[in-house]
Amino acid sequence: MEKLIQTAIIAAIEAGKAIIEIYNTGFDIELKKDNSPLTTADKKAHKIISTYLKETAFPILSEEGKHLDYAERKQWHQFWLVDPLDGTKEFIKKNGEFTVNIAFVEDGKTVAGVIYVPVTDILYVGLKEEGAFKLAGTSGFDGSIEQLINTAVKLPKNKTDNEYIVVASRSHLSNETSSFIERIKKNHPYIKIVSKGSSLKLCLIAEGKADVYPRFAPTMEWDTAAGHAIVNASGGQVMLAEEEKTELKYNKKNLLNPWFIAERGGY
Repeated sequence: MEKLIQTAIIAAIEAGKAIIEIYNTGFDIELKKDNSPLTTADKKAHKIISTYLKETAFPILSEEGKHLDYAERKQWHQFWLVDPLDGTKEFIKKNGEFTVNIAFVEDGKTVAGVIYVPVTDILYVGLKEEGAFKLAGTSGFDGSIEQLINTAVKLPKNKTDNEYIVVASRSHLSNETSSFIERIKKNHPYIKIVSKGSSLKLCLIAEGKADVYPRFAPTMEWDTAAGHAIVNASGGQVMLAEEEKTELKYNKKNLLNPWFIAERGGY
């Protein structure tokens, strides 16, 4: 597993470098069939990541790749789940809140995750056995888990205030999310709402910088798998909103996620 994740880490960082180059020099935008945006950076990152992950011999399910029928996918015991550029809308807005997401899924559960933030050069890694880590600055980093453990910050960090922090999407704040926030205010008088784009919302939960992330709006499996693994490795959890004791699962027939709540310590 450590060798596999080292490959994923290097793939994420290299894809991130290509994304930044395009981010700083200009890019083309087109619309996919669902009217979501697709840029030159999405396609370049997908190509780079696929080149690295193909060496592992495990199947790859990427947002920008070919989506095989469930009849074939359901045979997969282990596979890679990838979003080459999560937060394309944030990328286009140029607010820096976009990521590269790579997860390793085993029997429907995400067991390892890598998230790289190109603009800030920050790397998040979650491993089922080792824990969750945040590395600020990847210069000189060889991608090995040993070096990661020795140089990165172990997550979560301790909170320094009494505020109960809710993280919500910058682009998607549904009526259900607003209602959820109003309900938890009854138990948490000192509440603060923090907005973030892409999988950075899950990273805030993993870091301990936020307490709960309710998601009552559409996401796809590749949007959440890497962050889910990092949250789990940090001691948090990602559960279905309507079934609090059921964890979010992957490689479903329908790749659209149900509503979920990521949290640490209850709400």
